[in-house]
Amino acid sequence: MLAKLRSFLFNCKKKLFFLKFMLNQKFSKTQIILASASPRRRQLLEALDVDFVIKTKNTDESFGNNTTIREIPCQLAQRKARAFLSEISENQLVIAADTIVSIDEEILNKPQNEQEAQTMLQKLSGRCHEVITGVCLLSKHKEQIFHDTTKVYFKNLSQDEINYYVEKYKPYDKAGSYGAQEWLGMIAIERIEGSYFNVMGLPIHRLYEELKFF
Repeated sequence: MLAKLRSFLFNCKKKLFFLKFMLNQKFSKTQIILASASPRRRQLLEALDVDFVIKTKNTDESFGNNTTIREIPCQLAQRKARAFLSEISENQLVIAADTIVSIDEEILNKPQNEQEAQTMLQKLSGRCHEVITGVCLLSKHKEQIFHDTTKVYFKNLSQDEINYYVEKYKPYDKAGSYGAQEWLGMIAIERIEGSYFNVMGLPIHRLYEELKFF
């Protein structure tokens, strides 16, 4: 698993190297605003070698009962981006994203405490779940919203493994109570269907394609 992941990341880095110049040219006169405090999203956007600043605003993260699971991260990403609409200039572009973890049509948000984190990981143990990230690109006169879905298959986790991860890594800032790039992701993820980077919080391949034509 680790050897395949290293090979996959290496190939992605090679591809990104040839894409950097193109985005640098396109947005040379544009200030990109990443509307997220997530260190994972910052790391992934940096990999595209575009200059950006980080700005965040507190936004309402509630949603209606009739909202579908795939609509939720898109609505939240749109809300985060539109919070900047009244103040951005003609040469600014906002990138906002929201990631949810879903299993059996239930959304696993960020855990509030140790017990919630353990309960979530127990639900994911030995099962397949979906990670869905919604992204909103917003300029003064244009808006583009898209999402990406990845299926993640977990091995059966022992209670000792769950306890160790929660106690040491304290995943209270992560949807679903885990980070794919951390210890639990390394030992629990047996396979994925879709983008690994999407599980980290930003479908960087889709973002690149959308930015090319925005």
